[in-house]
Amino acid sequence: MTSNPQTLFARKLRHTQTPAEARLWEALRAGRFDGHRFRRQHLIGRYIADFACERLMLVIELDGGVHDQDDRALNDHLRQQDIEALGWFVLRFSNEMVMGRLLEVLEAIREQIRLARP
Repeated sequence: MTSNPQTLFARKLRHTQTPAEARLWEALRAGRFDGHRFRRQHLIGRYIADFACERLMLVIELDGGVHDQDDRALNDHLRQQDIEALGWFVLRFSNEMVMGRLLEVLEAIREQIRLARP
């Protein structure tokens, strides 16, 4: 059985992650993050989210320097609106923040989880 192109691309992304993605994944993987199960390069509609927790409907996106360009920033904004329209909440962090201030990133994620719980 063959996978669809989007699934194949998501698999490829899992094997070519950035240093920031690898660093955050170490904190999130295998339920290490307060018992919440995150997936990386997870399909949501027609998009591939960097990290997602289905139970919490939470997406975490990491942005490198290319995301500062006007056209890329607009695409990111439209993409985020589409994902949020599907019921997900999106948190964005720069690669620089993940690499330099990981504890602050993890605390921001925890705070969003606290806010999302009924």
